[in-house]
Amino acid sequence: MEEQKQVYDESAIQVLEGLDPVRKRPGMYIGSTDERGLQHLIVEIVDNSIDEVLAGYCNKIEVVLESDGSCSVTDNGRGIPTGMHKTEHKSAVEVVLTKLHAGGKFGGSGYKISGGLHGVGLSVVNALSTRLEVEIKQNGNIYHQDYERGNPKNPLTIVGSSKETGTKVTFLPDPEIFETVDFNYETLKSRFKEIAFLNRGLTISLEDKREGRERKDVFHFEGGIVEFVDFLNRGRECLFPKPLYIFDKKDDSQVEICFQYNDGYSETIHAYANNINTEEGGTHLNGFKNALTKIVNDYGVKNKILKETEKLSGEDVREGICAIISVKLTEPQFEGQTKTKLGNSEMRVYVEKVMQEEFGNFLEENPQIARDLVLKCVTAQRARDAARSARELTRRKGVLESNTLPGKLADCTSKDSSQCEIFLVEGDSAGGTAKQGRDRKFQAILPLRGKILNVEKARLPRILENQEIKTMITAFGCGISEEFDITKLRYDKIICMTDADVDGSHIRILMLTFFYRFMRPLIEQGHVYIAQPPLYKVVRSGVTRYFYDDAELEKYFAEFGRKGIELQRYKGLGEMNADQLWTTTMDPKTRTMLQVTMEDAFEADEIFTILMGERPELRREFIEKNHDLVKDLDV
Repeated sequence: MEEQKQVYDESAIQVLEGLDPVRKRPGMYIGSTDERGLQHLIVEIVDNSIDEVLAGYCNKIEVVLESDGSCSVTDNGRGIPTGMHKTEHKSAVEVVLTKLHAGGKFGGSGYKISGGLHGVGLSVVNALSTRLEVEIKQNGNIYHQDYERGNPKNPLTIVGSSKETGTKVTFLPDPEIFETVDFNYETLKSRFKEIAFLNRGLTISLEDKREGRERKDVFHFEGGIVEFVDFLNRGRECLFPKPLYIFDKKDDSQVEICFQYNDGYSETIHAYANNINTEEGGTHLNGFKNALTKIVNDYGVKNKILKETEKLSGEDVREGICAIISVKLTEPQFEGQTKTKLGNSEMRVYVEKVMQEEFGNFLEENPQIARDLVLKCVTAQRARDAARSARELTRRKGVLESNTLPGKLADCTSKDSSQCEIFLVEGDSAGGTAKQGRDRKFQAILPLRGKILNVEKARLPRILENQEIKTMITAFGCGISEEFDITKLRYDKIICMTDADVDGSHIRILMLTFFYRFMRPLIEQGHVYIAQPPLYKVVRSGVTRYFYDDAELEKYFAEFGRKGIELQRYKGLGEMNADQLWTTTMDPKTRTMLQVTMEDAFEADEIFTILMGERPELRREFIEKNHDLVKDLDV
């Protein structure tokens, strides 16, 4: 039988009209169709409201996760223009919602500074939603229009009157497009807290109205990024008493920087351009780093703290720094629609100039602080050299780049890392049960003996001597610290499966702190999870049910009573048989897992910074409130 040849001629050329390109290739516009892409829909709409904030017309934004799975974003800005567009012959609202690259961000007459760049945000959200409603308060009226998968169902209509102004957009994400349509409250909370820090005076609220998840958070920070640095440095001893705040404005651009050194070993730097979190950095971040290194080196040599032949590296100078860099500019050049890296070369020069003037003057005016800072950097340099030697020794022993997996690891058979997951299990007993209950094809088990080293109070050489940490590094396959390479990760999911008791909490906190300090991309890219084993098993009339906390069990008792039941409280995972552990905790179809966010990891890390810091009032208060949690911690 002859194979039919595929014809490639003019009939094969397709032209996608309107918003069809977005639905055909959503990843081009929102990065992905997983949870990250889903969250990006809300961020796109909020970014439009932030543009009104930057323009000086908005000071309140409300985000609500509605009970039906939709999301509404309301602001008190000027509202999307409702007049008739001259060339499109339809309302400006409809143009913005149905035309790609339509908006007030191109000619400068709408917005001088904006986070949006391509004018595709709102139309993309519309295209990827089952339904979308827009309500605008403007000109004394309330305007309303409905859309379905990007297409208007009716014309823009006046439905009431109002003296207020603003925009409300409500959308329901399309399950045909997204892998999940369940918004992650914690991820949004973290982002909106950042936005409030970056825009002093702005009030932004997030409310969840979904059944069983009801909660609300409101963020408002009059201190702006100074409060941001204070928040990040809570519980730590700092080199100078107040964060150094730098602000400069030139024409339509501005630079806002705040930083402070603490007694920690890692650097925490967040860079933003027009309120967009540039996770991959860019020219503004490079300018800050270059200036910081040069200024500290120049001061050290000039004041004979350093020899002329000595030179501190950027890593030495940034050890223990906590910094926020926020720039505003009229024509931001981002890499891609998801805006993860700033490319404007003039911003590097601008930031370097401002830093040279302000930070240079600060060091000259505070010689004791300046001297302490240079000496701190010298100490960091020596420790880094020692760590480098330790890594070399460890590598020669085959830990960081070993093809031999740890003996206690029960690996999975699949070689496709995107399908594989590894359970970090507390103790050999639970490890044995987990090995019997797992699916060998894609699930690996790594038992850990006891509590791992508290990395918060140890430098790298000692950390690399710890057997449990060495075992994890080898099993994951992606290295550690400066040599971490996410592309070599052997498992897509790293799942902390500890007992549901205080000891289990200790071990989990220690693991999260280790990941946060030395393998941070694992958390940033969503690879770390916490398993949720049950606390109780209840058998009534031969039917078994599992409960994961006391409140859930009490709710069951209130409804069905306590008579005629068998109740078992699990002291540890080792008390379960393989089938029970699989059903409740390991089976992807029935288990419940929590994905660890950067905020979760920061909170775990903060426990140690509070307990080990030099602020006794915080330490006492924390221990009083969390006595069971901290009584055995290695601090």
